[in-house]
Parts: sequence; C-alpha cells; structure tokens
Amino acid sequence: MYKIAVIPGDGTGLEMVTEGLKVLEAAQAKFNFKLDKTDYDLGGERYMRTGEILPESVLNELKRYDAIFLGAIGHPDVKPGILEKGLLLKMRFELDLYINLRPVKLYPGVDTPIKGKGPEDIDFVVVRENTEGLYAGAGGFLRKGTPQEVAVQESLNTRFGVERCLRYAFEYCRDRRERKKLTLCGKTNVLTYAFDLWERAFHEIGPEYPDVERDYAHVDAISMWMVKNPEWFDVIVTDNLFGDIITDLGAMIQGGMGIAAGGNIHPGRVSMFEPIGGSAPKYTGKGVINPLASISAGAMMLEHLGEKEAAAAIEKAVVEVCSKKLKSLGAGQMGYSTAEVGDLVADIL
Repeated sequence: MYKIAVIPGDGTGLEMVTEGLKVLEAAQAKFNFKLDKTDYDLGGERYMRTGEILPESVLNELKRYDAIFLGAIGHPDVKPGILEKGLLLKMRFELDLYINLRPVKLYPGVDTPIKGKGPEDIDFVVVRENTEGLYAGAGGFLRKGTPQEVAVQESLNTRFGVERCLRYAFEYCRDRRERKKLTLCGKTNVLTYAFDLWERAFHEIGPEYPDVERDYAHVDAISMWMVKNPEWFDVIVTDNLFGDIITDLGAMIQGGMGIAAGGNIHPGRVSMFEPIGGSAPKYTGKGVINPLASISAGAMMLEHLGEKEAAAAIEKAVVEVCSKKLKSLGAGQMGYSTAEVGDLVADIL
C-alpha cells in the first residue's frame, strides 16, 4: 500500500492526471499493489478563489505521503511567478526534493527533429540539482523603478548540496546504466566560483566510483552536442539553471513535451512526479492533449516506490502505443482523444 497525493493543478492537468491514474489502476490490478490516493485542490483556480497557494497545513500533510502525482501548474489569469514560486518551488524546497531526474529517451516510431538519429542514439538521463543555484531566491532590487535600478540574483551552491547531487548521479550511473559514463555540465571558464566547487567535488568523489567514466563539458557545448551527437551522452549532472534549460532541449529531441516526464526526488522520502510540459490552457477540456508524459511520470513514480516490474510494463506499453498506434505526439494530432490514448496504454498493460 502506497499513500499518493494527487495534484491535478491547472489547465489540462486534470485530463493528464486522469489518464495517468487510469494506467496506474491497471498496473495495481496486475502487479498486486495498492495506491491509496488523496486529491488536493492546489493551483491557479484555488489561488483566484481563496488567495491561498500552498497552506502550511497542506504542506505538512504532503510530507506524510509516499509520493506526489502532479498534473500541471500555470494559469493564464495569474501573474507569472506567483504559482511557480509559491507552489512548485516551495514544494521543491520545503520537501527538499533535491534531485530533478529527467530521462531523455526516443521511442521507436516517434519523430525527432534531428536528422539521421534514432532510438539507438537518443537515450540519456539528466540529473539536475533542484534546490540551490539561481533558483534559491537570493538577491533583490536597489532603487527599483528608477533609471538607476539595480537587480541582483545570486547563485547559491553549497558543498553539501552539490555533493549529494553528484553522489546521486554517480550511483544512478553505476547502478542503472550500462555505459556508466557521467558528464558534468558546467561553465568553469566563466562561472569560476560556483563551478570550481562543482568540478572539484566531481573529481574528489569520482575515485569512489571507479567503474564510472568521468567527463566534463561546458553547457553551451552540451547544448550543441545534444543536437549534433546525442549518442555521446549517458548521464549528465548539472546545476539548477543549466538543468532546467537542457532538459527542455532534451524533451524536443525525444519527440516533444507530450512524452517527457520527470521526477523531483528525495531518496527515501516523499517525492513528486510530473509531465514536464505546462498546463496548456488553450487545450483545456478539448480532449486532445497527449497524456503519455503523465503516464510515463506514473511509471517513474512506481519505480521510485520499488514497483520496478510494473514501471517497466508501463514503459513497454507506452513504447507500443508510440510505435504502432499514434500518428503524432502533438496535441490534436494523435489520431485518438486523450482518454483513448489512456485506454490504449491500459489495455496493452
């Protein structure tokens, strides 16, 4: 029995979560486990209705769950930054979800914009530090609104935060990847303080994992090579900002936001799993959004909980739907409705 908090969120979040739960219910029937689910009304609609974003009482409740299954956050009538900081970032920081895990995997039958590349070329994982860096919120304004305005945003990197992220990446690479190659993504030639810390820690920890090959590349070079030679990468580890950027690039080369799932993880504690795309409000209620990213996020959640056989079976079903059923991964272009795609995966499972 696993206690799961479900946050559909905004826009198409409810539709995506509904199909993700449909597949999870099929998995629990087949693989003999149980998900005890509780819904939470968090997001733009609640904020506009009550002024609340994430009450402390709800935050304390979330700490008692095994996992959080998130739909999407973002509302067109709420100023950008309010929900992102008040809900998403607050959950990451307060729950100490220090790893953002993003598999970048091209499935058979899915188109990639990279000419001449196929599933054998695009199969890597990005491990992003998730609670420090430029997203820590350090900084402020001086003389705001005047011609002399100054804005400062600081990147905070602690040895503790950097090292636990690197250790997670080394262990993930050693235990779950065949190639066992770990690439540090940074900018040591310009960001000479933050990434000096990252690089020193990387090479000081590395000898503890002698079976893992170490590599380094600047973030601009990685952005180029992810397009030119994605087959070079196995596991990439990086800071919060660079990870945010390169994982969106990763989503595009694996076929788009409709297939991209991610986990916000604290090993051994409550962790949160979600499709990495936004709430796509223009598609709300039309039944055309692709739910595969949410379904894949559910598979990641099961793997995190230890239900590895069920997680692998969901991924296999998603691969079959991608390769044999769908015309495209784009919203309204799949050849099936949102609910029908969920049915296809659940039926195969």
